[in-house]
Amino acid sequence: MTATQNKTLVFRDLGLMDYMPAFDYQAKLMQDIIDLKLKNRYRTDGEYEETPNYLLFVEHPHVYTLGKSGDEHNMLANEQKLKDINATYVKTNRGGDITYHGFGQLVGYPVLDLDNFKSDIHLYMRNLEEVIIRTVAEYGLKGERSEGETGVWLDVGKPYARKICAMGVKTSKWVTMHGFALNVNTDLRYFEYIIPCGIRDKAVTSLKRELEREFSADEILEVKEKIKNHFSQIFEAELI
Repeated sequence: MTATQNKTLVFRDLGLMDYMPAFDYQAKLMQDIIDLKLKNRYRTDGEYEETPNYLLFVEHPHVYTLGKSGDEHNMLANEQKLKDINATYVKTNRGGDITYHGFGQLVGYPVLDLDNFKSDIHLYMRNLEEVIIRTVAEYGLKGERSEGETGVWLDVGKPYARKICAMGVKTSKWVTMHGFALNVNTDLRYFEYIIPCGIRDKAVTSLKRELEREFSADEILEVKEKIKNHFSQIFEAELI
């Protein structure tokens, strides 16, 4: 374990990127951190190196991803339908079930060494949710947690409860990858081809639908800044 906690976060906006290149990039950052942690563990000279932390933003073209514990039956589209809607389907190594990523969705991938913060996966997930809850609150929306279901929801406990942000992560040696997907201008029709997160009785929504307006490019940048600010506050970290 490192002698000191590194509370800085290297921020990178990857722009529009296919799912697998972004996955590979995250996986490399994760492995580099793990390798450094192992190197530190076996040092005998006391010269420990700080492990880095990253916060990545990205937007993916249409893709459905299935978590390692997910049910393939929650994918409702066959191969031909995927071609028709110009979408791909990927089995991935995060937790959770099936979800959709696409244009107009803000995806955040924190690659953190939780030993730099708190080595608690439950707390980490609740903190991620809190980042989004505080962000949507700035747009007049009451984001909430739904017991037993990760992510951020609106109108929990009501017949019209709906998810605005999905979450799923993987950790190894207390290092994280994957993260959250906040629907901003997302085309929600793409969720019709899956049972989102394996939950049949709740809908999906977006900032666009809730506020009844399209977010401009400048407004999306504003959303990103709000997320960065809340992330920095909640994790008591400095973004660089």
